[in-house]
Amino acid sequence: NEAVQKLDQSQMDEEVKESASRMMNSAAFGQIIIFIVYLPILALVGIEGKMFGPMAQTVMFAILGAFLLSLTYVSMMSALFLSKKTTHRRNFSDRMMDFFQRIYKPLINSAMRHKAVVIGIAVALLVVTIFVFRSLGGEFIPQLDEGDFAVETRVLTGSSIDQIIEASTKAQNIILQKFPEVKQVVNKIGSGEIPTDPMPIEAGDMMVILKPKKDWVTASTREGLMDTMQKALSVIPGVTFGFQQPIQMRFNELITGAKQDVVIKLYGEDLDVLTDYAGEIGKQIKHIEGVEDLYIEEVTGLPQIQIKFNRDKIAQYGLNITDINRVIKTAFAGETAGLVYEGEKRFDLVVRLTKEDRKDLSDVRGLYISTPAGEQIPLEEVATVEFKNGPNQIQRDDTKRRITVGFNVRNRDVQSTVREIQQKLTANLKLPPGYYTTYGGQFEHLVAANKRLSIAVPLALLLILLLLYFTFNSIKESLLIFTAIPLAAIGGVFALLIRGMPFSISAGVGFIALFGVAVLNGIVLIAEFNRLKKEGIKDIYERVRKGTSVRLRPVLMTAAVASLGFLPMALSNSSGAEVQRPLATVVIGGLITATFLTLVVLPVLYILFEKKTKKDTNMKPSINAALLLLLIAAGSILPSSSWSQNADNTPPRVVTLQQAIDEALKNNGSIKSANYTIDLQKALKGSAVNIDKTNIILSQGQVNSISYDNHLNITQRFEYPTVYKNQLRLADERIKGSEYQLAVNQLDLANSVKIAYYQFLYYINKRQLLYAQDTLYNNLVKASTVRY
Repeated sequence: NEAVQKLDQSQMDEEVKESASRMMNSAAFGQIIIFIVYLPILALVGIEGKMFGPMAQTVMFAILGAFLLSLTYVSMMSALFLSKKTTHRRNFSDRMMDFFQRIYKPLINSAMRHKAVVIGIAVALLVVTIFVFRSLGGEFIPQLDEGDFAVETRVLTGSSIDQIIEASTKAQNIILQKFPEVKQVVNKIGSGEIPTDPMPIEAGDMMVILKPKKDWVTASTREGLMDTMQKALSVIPGVTFGFQQPIQMRFNELITGAKQDVVIKLYGEDLDVLTDYAGEIGKQIKHIEGVEDLYIEEVTGLPQIQIKFNRDKIAQYGLNITDINRVIKTAFAGETAGLVYEGEKRFDLVVRLTKEDRKDLSDVRGLYISTPAGEQIPLEEVATVEFKNGPNQIQRDDTKRRITVGFNVRNRDVQSTVREIQQKLTANLKLPPGYYTTYGGQFEHLVAANKRLSIAVPLALLLILLLLYFTFNSIKESLLIFTAIPLAAIGGVFALLIRGMPFSISAGVGFIALFGVAVLNGIVLIAEFNRLKKEGIKDIYERVRKGTSVRLRPVLMTAAVASLGFLPMALSNSSGAEVQRPLATVVIGGLITATFLTLVVLPVLYILFEKKTKKDTNMKPSINAALLLLLIAAGSILPSSSWSQNADNTPPRVVTLQQAIDEALKNNGSIKSANYTIDLQKALKGSAVNIDKTNIILSQGQVNSISYDNHLNITQRFEYPTVYKNQLRLADERIKGSEYQLAVNQLDLANSVKIAYYQFLYYINKRQLLYAQDTLYNNLVKASTVRY
């Protein structure tokens, strides 16, 4: 202690430098991991990318700044301003850590004594987490509480504007009278002067402006108030109401063209068949939990007078279709019979039946048609005239006719609702050939976002694993630290379950942020274990006890700082908090279990890994000795004269068959040539699309007049697009052909090496046999000589 107290300023600077260099790998590397973890968030595109992209960019740039400061500014300020005194008085933080140490030491000692139990509990929790996660359900993004309602109002197809006005007025009066929470109600019917939101005349939007939540008396939640208003408006006959929120309704309409949260699109050819099956789908799903405000698109139902000609009777009377159509058109649409002049103005004189004679179906049936014989017969003699519902509208997607069945999802997540619908429709609805369904809306965006995350997240985790390997130069230690990720996921999933939240893109972003912080704690522990190992602590258990005791404070502080930073988001109830809460819930819940399991499970795994590594290390000398004896025995089989064949009297190199094949594939000229051919074909692919040079011709002189003028002519020749396409396909096939030729050459070369190798073994064995025979013959000659 006296020696330490006498450290001067230079010695303190050297200690800071040494400490900074030792901690650079773990601290700075941890910041790089956090930077990489946020890359998958930037991979999200569309709505969710605009929502979470700024957050990811802010964190990543902050991490870059902290990375630079931690390597420069922090070390310099530590050398200048840290106290040079080595004495330390115990403070509140020390007493607090003593409290945690008293709890943690018996726990880690018990865990080291019961390693199998600890690992078993961790694995069991992970398995349970997987099942719990599958039961959580999912949604695209949590619904934001906008504070107001948008009520889609629809009357029967073909209704007049007076009917929709009357229905909207009744609904407005009911809401204003029965619900004191409502501040104002505004109705919009049909399309505006600028048709940015085209709607038929029988549809309207009713905006219900609400007071602050503290003034609500009818219900305490948004869903409860929606249900109560829905029941109050159900007394109006022939009108359907769909409750949503203004921004959410427009957002859904931009996604799929429908205002509901989820839309089932039914594709086919026949509008009547589409209408029948859409009604059947509506009957099947209307009783499923979570399905509210069911809406079936009306594509038929517009009443029409249809005239179906009887061509046989028309032929009997000597009439033709053109004459009958002209009479019908004249009677009901009018036909020009002459001109009327008023001064210089000229008007067509149109003749048609009076309004009284065009009101009833019998007027059409009783319309008289003149025959060539001069007789007059009613239209019903030669045609069938009847009312029939015709198409109201024809909607198409991808050149296919479609009809939509939309619904809002309340009190349940979107993914579970759609899965139950899919199972029910698969079991109970058999569509004709050529008819099929798709699911749009928020479910479509959820599926697309999950697909993007399924690529981006594993890629980021793979980069983290690669960086861990570069840091520790050990696959085992990298995988050991990587176990913090599934351990962290346990708490995140259970936190969502406890708070009753389904999985959403917001929660997925929370898991991404959680993985980075969880890996940091593992790095802190493993780096300390390795440092103690280098200092000479050979006992694994002592190393773990000392390392966890020293690193308990930074592990707890890392988790506490991150958790407290997300705590306001988890408890917030302000506007937009619905998107923040799942993210913060996942991070806080995950850090709680990750910290506990990292401090308990990770040291146990480290002990098991180190023991196994030690056993493997002890086995290496015996394995090497066995290999050496095997080589000596193999060399002793060969006769002594074969050693002298080398110019430097060194024993020949022992080569296995696979080594011979690998060396041949590496050095053979034909293989190299085949590889060059592949590279050549890949390079030539760039010239497959060869566009001719542009010709520019400038002419000057008296071309079009007596004055000098300039004439610029630019020509560019392009082939038909299929030519370039086929040239690219030809280039790809040539590349494939070169690759196939390489494979053939490799197989031929391997076959030749195998033949030569086995022939060589055959000749070696034959040579040994001949030496043995020669020895026998020599002995026989000696015996014969002696006998002679």
